[in-house]
Amino acid sequence: MDGPAFGYKRKLRRDVPRWRDAGWVSDDGARAILADADGRGIALAPALGMLGAVLIAFAAMSFVAANWSAMPKLLRLALLIGALWGAYGMAGALFSRGQEALGHAGVMLGSALFGANIMLIAQMYHMEGNPPDAVLTWALGALAAGILLRSGPTLALAMALVALWSSWEAGLTQHVHWPFLLGWSAVVAGFVFVGWRPGLHLAALALAGFVVALGFQIGDGHQHWIALLAGTAAGAAAYAVGTVYPQWQEEAGAVFCYGLATVFAGLFVMQFMDNRTTTSVLALEAVVALALTLGAIALGTRAGHRGLAWLGYLGFAIEILALYFKTMGSLLGSSLFFLVTGLVVMALASLAWRLHARNMARDAGSATAPVTEGH
Repeated sequence: MDGPAFGYKRKLRRDVPRWRDAGWVSDDGARAILADADGRGIALAPALGMLGAVLIAFAAMSFVAANWSAMPKLLRLALLIGALWGAYGMAGALFSRGQEALGHAGVMLGSALFGANIMLIAQMYHMEGNPPDAVLTWALGALAAGILLRSGPTLALAMALVALWSSWEAGLTQHVHWPFLLGWSAVVAGFVFVGWRPGLHLAALALAGFVVALGFQIGDGHQHWIALLAGTAAGAAAYAVGTVYPQWQEEAGAVFCYGLATVFAGLFVMQFMDNRTTTSVLALEAVVALALTLGAIALGTRAGHRGLAWLGYLGFAIEILALYFKTMGSLLGSSLFFLVTGLVVMALASLAWRLHARNMARDAGSATAPVTEGH
């Protein structure tokens, strides 16, 4: 299956040959339309490659943290500050060359290193306090970088950090964390300021996650199964509607995304807010959650559905950050986890690139095939 029935690229691959056979477009026009659609979509291989690079960066940070005490303090500070400003400098250079996608990645890397600096400096000087406050500081830094550098993806990171901060506070206090709404509103204002429309969808998903978690927090702790079943049912129904009724594909795509978000919210609560979760169960649930987010990225990129792909990115970021803090008691274990996961994702990126090249060759052959008489 090429992807969800509401996918733009899938519809084009079905319609363009028919338009060509009907004489509405030329062979060159058909080839140009398919090439333009691939250009407007989100390339899966580079996306997975970036995710793999981020995971390997987490592995490196975990390894460095595990050997942190063996480094002189001056070297530690130089390493932290140099890496931070190096990332932002790289982002500026990429923006100046017109490479916006890589520039945004550089801003996100700088924001990620800002968070790592907070954690490692606090460890170096034995600072004590409320751990979620460090995540809140990290979120504020990402919010400022996203607004000042007009980076929508970095604001998406800020939204993920706000969600992590709020869920951590709720887990510690066992109460509803209403300040989440303040952080959520600040990031939404950032999305509006930079004019990044995908961010509004992410904001809606984050708010939906808060509402779902609200039901868990005020209930008896078993509603996560309801969330999993309800989200799965909603996603399946949306897929069916998008297949049977093409005129409802856009609406079905939105419902599919929200159903997926509901399933992920249920898995998140099971992993990080249910005190009955054991280590082995957590590992299994983490594998399912990561597979779910990578599947969303793959379906979204293949079908040209940006909302679904960004939902996968956001879920992936939240899951990885939450797992990092959940397993940070064993830094070498965290390093191994992120290294193995990063290598697996990089392998998936290589496979995705091969599949993409094969599809491009197939589309090119279809677009240049001679028109049969009688068609």
